[in-house]
Amino acid sequence: MDAYQGKRVVVTGAGGGIGAALAHRFAAEGATVVVNDLDPGRAAAVADAIGASAVSVPGDASAIVEQAREALGGTVDIYCANAGLGAGGDESADEAVWEAAWQTNVMAHVRAARALLPHWLERGGGRFVSTVSAAGLLTMIGAAPYSVTKHGALAFAEWLSLTYRHRGIEVHAICPQGVRTDMLTATGSAGELVLVPTAIAPEDVADALFAGMAEGRFLILPHPEVAGYYSHRATDPDRWLTGMNHLQQTWEKA
Repeated sequence: MDAYQGKRVVVTGAGGGIGAALAHRFAAEGATVVVNDLDPGRAAAVADAIGASAVSVPGDASAIVEQAREALGGTVDIYCANAGLGAGGDESADEAVWEAAWQTNVMAHVRAARALLPHWLERGGGRFVSTVSAAGLLTMIGAAPYSVTKHGALAFAEWLSLTYRHRGIEVHAICPQGVRTDMLTATGSAGELVLVPTAIAPEDVADALFAGMAEGRFLILPHPEVAGYYSHRATDPDRWLTGMNHLQQTWEKA
């Protein structure tokens, strides 16, 4: 518990699912937590359950950081950019769908980092946790906006880590496959085929993050098998793409 005792933590998208599990775990470890969610009622319910503060701010992530600092007494030690949008569809998805996925899954992380980094760099420390997805390492059938923007989220987390790790900034990218949340339910038949069979609980994701933070790992894989898939994708991309195309065909025939 000592590692996080008194740490000031913000978790976005924490009204349920992975975010709520992270908020509960940080609070159990002795941290002071701010729970953020677009739904004020859900944020308040989680905050009340763990003795935290709730922040529900319309607008971009910089406003979340500003209000969280006020609630935490001026400083954020750990920022969990967990809020995400599971946008499905193909290349013909509406421009608004692509834009919403881009803003939520990528630019919210950029704006949060922009607001946090000056203070973190001045004091020589801070921790940024990005909830990405295995789709950011691999891809997801039937979900072009989600897959593309989650690749962007991973790329930004990698950039943060390689740019600032020598200045005390710790970055972690959480990349689970299926997690039993509302987002999984919303994936429909594609999720039933690919994600549901190995889906884990949100609390398992929190466990994986805390183990990874203790070991100083950037890449957090709650589903260890994803490491093998990622390796196959990198070493033999055509074979991997052929296999994924077979999965696509199976889904189309279902």
